[in-house]
Amino acid sequence: MIPVLMCALVSLSLAQNDLDILFPELEHSRTIYVTEDGPKLSVAADQLKVVTRRGGNATLPCRIQRDQSLAPNRKMRVKWTKLTSDYLKEVDVFVAMDYHKRSYGSFHGRVHLLGSSPMDASLVITEITLEDYGRYKCEVIDGLEDGTVVVSLDLEGIVFPYFPRLGRYNLNFYDAERACRDQDAIVASFDQLYEAWREKLDWCNAGWLSDGTVQYPITTPREPCGGKNTVPGVRNYGLRDKEKNHYDVFCFTSHYKGRFYYLIHPSKLTYDEAVRACQKDGAQIAKVGQMYAAWKLLGYDRCDAGWLADGSVRYPITRPRRRCSPTEAAVRFNGFPDKKHKLYGVYCFKGHN
Repeated sequence: MIPVLMCALVSLSLAQNDLDILFPELEHSRTIYVTEDGPKLSVAADQLKVVTRRGGNATLPCRIQRDQSLAPNRKMRVKWTKLTSDYLKEVDVFVAMDYHKRSYGSFHGRVHLLGSSPMDASLVITEITLEDYGRYKCEVIDGLEDGTVVVSLDLEGIVFPYFPRLGRYNLNFYDAERACRDQDAIVASFDQLYEAWREKLDWCNAGWLSDGTVQYPITTPREPCGGKNTVPGVRNYGLRDKEKNHYDVFCFTSHYKGRFYYLIHPSKLTYDEAVRACQKDGAQIAKVGQMYAAWKLLGYDRCDAGWLADGSVRYPITRPRRRCSPTEAAVRFNGFPDKKHKLYGVYCFKGHN
């Protein structure tokens, strides 16, 4: 090893001598310093998470910090996009450059810049929908300078597990999306399910989430639900084939504009009679998501089992008592009875435009 090292040192010495002979004008030691100015433009948000409710308005903060050495630029562009739940795509929301402004898709006519100052690129979203939930990116481009910041829009609401009349584990991902929409809800995100688990949601059936994963929340470990010796948590099956695999789904809903109520009727009703009774009262038969929202967000309590739009029979209890969910506050589920059975009342919903 030592002879090899000596040979290498001799070779380097000879090479240096050769360079000295060939290029005598070269200096033996020269240090070159490269300096680069920091970014002359950046963007920041006063808060990275904004919480609102369906039907309300929200302002997503985005403030431009611009070096005074930059010349004024009327073509500075502000662009807002929405990140998909799997972060693979960005959906255009709003673009502004000088006097030119444009909103896109479902955001058309509902978004504009706050514009409290020339350096304020905050986005105002009005008439918030369930689908507006998610993460938004503010991007500012000024010539060769640019900056971005991501802000989350969260909604007050509730996560609930759902399966249709067909029974458990009958929904592929696209069926799950339709099932939630039919119940005035959307497929829940992992963050929403995790927050529900922290609020003691315990459910032993796996369900789709908006990112294409399948998970379920366990607060009380037990043998059929991952094992009784496991720790509490959100169990994760990972990503699943959206067409071939079938599970239940976790839906999310928020505040609504309208009135949810149990219809006082002189007799019990079949399903078809329940639908007509709500219509006669100037309403529609209520959906599962509307019952969960009324129960969780408005404290609705009623110890009468009633038909809902999907053909299920349920009732909401916020004050546990004998014969009415004695052990816990919950939306009680009586299954999917034969629609011809004349055994139940009905819950209606009257929307406010």
